[in-house]
Amino acid sequence: MNSTYGSVLWFTGLSGAGKTTTAKSVEKKLRERGRRVELLDGDELRTTVCKGLGFSREDRIENVKRIAYIANLLSRNGVDVLVSAISPYKEMRDYARQQIQNYIEVYVKCPLHVCEMRDVKGLYAKARAGEIKNFTGITDPYEEPECPELTLLSSSATLDQNVQTVITYLEQAATSSIKKGLSLR
Repeated sequence: MNSTYGSVLWFTGLSGAGKTTTAKSVEKKLRERGRRVELLDGDELRTTVCKGLGFSREDRIENVKRIAYIANLLSRNGVDVLVSAISPYKEMRDYARQQIQNYIEVYVKCPLHVCEMRDVKGLYAKARAGEIKNFTGITDPYEEPECPELTLLSSSATLDQNVQTVITYLEQAATSSIKKGLSLR
C-alpha cells in the first residue's frame, strides 16, 4: 500500500445489501479516529456528477469511471474514500482497481431474497413487474467478486461486526505498511 495515499474502500453488492449503511458507520469510526474521510454514494452521485447516465452497461461503466476518478483524486491527497456503488460487472471493479492506489474491494454479500425484503422503495417489485429495466439482480446480472479483500455477510453478521471487520483490516494493513518501512500519515 502507498502510505501517502488514503485508502479507497469500494463497497460493492446488490441494492439493499447494506453497502451505504456499512460505509456510513465505517466513515463515523474513521472520523472518530481523526482520519480525513469522504463517502461517495452511488445514488447521490447519480444526481450530480453522474447525472444523465442511464443503466445500460455502457452508462454503468461510465458511472464507475467517474467515481473512480474522483476517488483517486481524493485518495492521492491523503483522504480515505468510501465508495458505495453496486458496480455489478467485474470489468468495472477491475478498472477501479487499476486506476486507484490503495484500492480495497469490500463485497457486501447478501442473498437476493433478503435484499428484496429490505427494499423500502419497492424497486425490486417494480423490476419484477417489468417497470424498471436493467435492474441488477433481476433483469441485469451482478457478477460476484472473485477475490475481494473483504467479504461482509450483511444478512448473518451485525452492522457492528461488519464495521469492526473493516476497521481491523485497515489496522492490519497499516501495521503491515509500517513493518515494510513505509511511514503512515
